[in-house]
Amino acid sequence: MKYTCTLLAVRNIEKAKQFYHDVLGLEIVADFGANVTLTGGIALQTADTWKGFIYKQDEDIVFGNNACELYFEEEDMDGFAAKLNLMKDIEYVHPLLEHSWGQRVVRFYE
Repeated sequence: MKYTCTLLAVRNIEKAKQFYHDVLGLEIVADFGANVTLTGGIALQTADTWKGFIYKQDEDIVFGNNACELYFEEEDMDGFAAKLNLMKDIEYVHPLLEHSWGQRVVRFYE
């Protein structure tokens, strides 16, 4: 068995590709239309095709459920937070904060 990547179902593949490139700096490795492989071990799949693969209906796919997160590190957190603040459609789990051990984090939905 070999771990390959994390696959995320997305509502809008074009918007997701732009987000992962422009905001997180990932590059497209392969683009098959409904499925896109990115650098960093992430793949995107349209929700429409994903629900067919797992034999589910629209209401069975739960977005923004706080069950997991993709973890990225950034040296310039202030610059990254400013970049996020310029985007009008970011839905935050919480804004930039600092944990008691000194780690600064921001969490948001893709």
